[in-house]
Amino acid sequence: MSLKRAKEVIAIEAEAIKALSGRIDKSFLTAVEIIAQCRGRVIISGMGKTGLIGRKMAATFSSTGTPAIFMHSAEAVHGDLGQVIRQDVLLVLSQSGETEETTRLLPLIKKIGAKIIAITGNPQSTLAKHSDVVLNVKVQKEGCPLGLAPMASTTATLVMGDALAACLIDRKEFRKEDFAFFHPGGSLGRRLLLKVEDIMRTGNRFAKVTGDRTVKDVLLEITKARCGSACVVNQKGKVIGIFTDGDLRRHLKEDSQLLTKKVKDVMTVKPTTIRFDKLAAEAFEILKEKRIDELPVIDQNGKSAGLVDVQDLLKAGLV
Repeated sequence: MSLKRAKEVIAIEAEAIKALSGRIDKSFLTAVEIIAQCRGRVIISGMGKTGLIGRKMAATFSSTGTPAIFMHSAEAVHGDLGQVIRQDVLLVLSQSGETEETTRLLPLIKKIGAKIIAITGNPQSTLAKHSDVVLNVKVQKEGCPLGLAPMASTTATLVMGDALAACLIDRKEFRKEDFAFFHPGGSLGRRLLLKVEDIMRTGNRFAKVTGDRTVKDVLLEITKARCGSACVVNQKGKVIGIFTDGDLRRHLKEDSQLLTKKVKDVMTVKPTTIRFDKLAAEAFEILKEKRIDELPVIDQNGKSAGLVDVQDLLKAGLV
């Protein structure tokens, strides 16, 4: 019985979502345009479980470039209505459109002068009649066996909110970089915001030598810097090579006098480099593609500026 019921609920809610497609018309486009042109904030209001959907909608809007907050309908008439100004847009959620706390708000919002967009399952309701735009989320049946707990209706409301948010992303030409700005703590934020200069090794943590230094001297510099390589530069400070642990192992097999050799004779010449102002994620892609662990960093003039080690990318959470 439980599996049958589960499948029945899923089918009911799927049908409720499918029915929304036929209701996407000029009213929906008008709602998108009203929100896009809003000079204040989108204030989403609702009660009970629909209110919880409203909180999620406010979070989605805010993170995708449309400033939004949630205002509980009951709290609104006890002081929170002071948050609303004429430049705001009220997105009011109510399946019946007759919830007392919600309908009490309508004349007050009208007096303030803010636009009202209703998301309701009753296009003939009090809420609908007092709104500038009505988005119909009526469902034929709830998933609840008792027909009491909102299930299909809250799902339909959530999906309508997501549809608005998605269209606003297009309308405002919101980009991945913009999304990352609002999510600096997330993995996407790190990939799209973190620059090479933010994580590269410089100063005492970076070994930089000229080509006439001996391998022994270079190894001492690497040890002091506690890194796995040294960047080799010419007299103008431009990178001409890199000496890594791999270079050391390869040449030790062939030359017992390696430590007295000049590093320019055993280094890897013309190494791949990256500019300091590039994304750290680009540095990671280079390291992965080239199968290397260190990447010399250069400035806008092509001079040595630092070093990115794969360990730095690990610490930054990019790997």
